[in-house]
Amino acid sequence: MPVVKIENLIKRFGKFTALNGIDLTVNQGEIYGFIGPNGAGKTTTIRILLGILKATEGKAKVFGMDAWKDAVEIHKKTAYVPGDVSLWPNLTGGEVIDLFVRLRNSNNKKRQEELIERFNLDPSKKCRTYSKGNRQKVALIAAFASDADLYVLDEPTSGLDPLMDSVFQECIKEVKDQGKSVLLSSHILSEVEKLCDKISIIRHGKIIESGTLDELRHLTRSRMVVKTKKPMEALDMIKGVHDLEVRDNIFYFQADTEELDNIMKYIAQFGIVKLESAPPTLEDLFIRHYMGDGGES
Repeated sequence: MPVVKIENLIKRFGKFTALNGIDLTVNQGEIYGFIGPNGAGKTTTIRILLGILKATEGKAKVFGMDAWKDAVEIHKKTAYVPGDVSLWPNLTGGEVIDLFVRLRNSNNKKRQEELIERFNLDPSKKCRTYSKGNRQKVALIAAFASDADLYVLDEPTSGLDPLMDSVFQECIKEVKDQGKSVLLSSHILSEVEKLCDKISIIRHGKIIESGTLDELRHLTRSRMVVKTKKPMEALDMIKGVHDLEVRDNIFYFQADTEELDNIMKYIAQFGIVKLESAPPTLEDLFIRHYMGDGGES
């Protein structure tokens, strides 16, 4: 049984349709990346999963239970970190972590202390004195210290410095090794690329692509750098070659993955001296979807 199952999810606010037929499945032990720019519908989807918002139409199930009707039961096995954490100003960070962990019936003090040290947090300070990054640390420590089966993380590294971001990535890998599931909403593409088993790209309330990173890479192009013994002509006329630039007799271009075989056969006639190929990144894929051929942002 999937940990998260969303089918044809629609959410309207008056005349505005925030989600328009979302489908998404997160399996046990899977890190699922949910990517898109601000306003695409990521947070709305997460709020429906957490039982904060009620769907207009469609189904949203977590652990096989209805996200709206069974929210209290679902929360017992779910840890949530929002992108902008609000804390009680007069409590210390340590008191807030204790409270959150106790709410989930976890009492692993050793794990809490280890995470506080790893995230370099001073738990004795009042929450009102914390920076945005330190507030995020409190929420992340509380989440990873609890014995949850599902981690719902909505832009969780917002405000963290690069060193703490690497600690976060280690924690994600640790919970995956324990067979836990993670739904990671982010617009930091490098983070998603490093961590996620599967990815969905959301645009204007619709999921436009889903799959593993390898499955999605067919949608974009490899970056190529080529130098040949003989002068090469008409490369830009070959199907699948894009954005060709020639500098000092070195050819820089992008190649459609499905046309690579024919492109390489053509280049080979001129004698290859140098060949570099870089796989497309998630960022390439993302930009191609969001900018479109017509330059739509």
